[in-house]
Amino acid sequence: MLTLKSKREIAIMKEAGRIVELAHIAVRDAIKPGISTFELDKIAYDVITSHGAIPSFLNYNGFPNSICASINEVVIHGIPSRNIKLKDGDIISIDIGAQYKGYHGDAARTIPVGNVNAEKLKLIEVTKQSLFEGLKYAKPGNRLSDISHAIETYAKSFGYDVVEEYTGHGVGSALHEDPMIPNFGEAGKGPILKPGMTLAIEPMITMGKKNVKVLKDNWTVITIDKLPSAHYEETIVITEEGYEILTKDTKEND
Repeated sequence: MLTLKSKREIAIMKEAGRIVELAHIAVRDAIKPGISTFELDKIAYDVITSHGAIPSFLNYNGFPNSICASINEVVIHGIPSRNIKLKDGDIISIDIGAQYKGYHGDAARTIPVGNVNAEKLKLIEVTKQSLFEGLKYAKPGNRLSDISHAIETYAKSFGYDVVEEYTGHGVGSALHEDPMIPNFGEAGKGPILKPGMTLAIEPMITMGKKNVKVLKDNWTVITIDKLPSAHYEETIVITEEGYEILTKDTKEND
């Protein structure tokens, strides 16, 4: 069921989103060649818990860690490990969720590690911008798929592909709520956007083909052609005028 959030609920979600932002800043500042994804997970855990929140992903459906750390061809759900260390030239997608007073914030970023080639940097930038192209349609009266269509159109205009098996979602007192939000499809479909809707919009864009598979750990999703993928996500609320990002990273462009 698709729910509209009250001002009180949105205020709590904004604090959850702020905590997610702080965890992202701390993790991003620590990313460098040689660091393990387990160390990044510990950094995020410490930030989240020090602010009175709970990592949304920890033990969610059995997921063993606080963040998803997905390197290069790993699209999403990469499991942090002491044995996985970042290398110069990698790109890593970090997905973080925090539950605060019963409500969740959820955001992902793809970050370059050391000296990254121009192709990967362009993929990161287009993935990020595809989200904001979609958000141009995040306002009352539009249809949900207007966002989806804009994301797909923008990403594909650069020759990239869009992962279809995994989507954005509603978010609130549950980490995953209705509606499901594809990053592709025709415009003018799905629910009408209304103030109070809280949504996690998250394009997953591939440099090669969109086809993916899940590894034997039952979590890690990789591109079948092993070409890089990028992931960008924000939690938003639909407002009377348009939308507000609840997981805004104010240091992002510093």
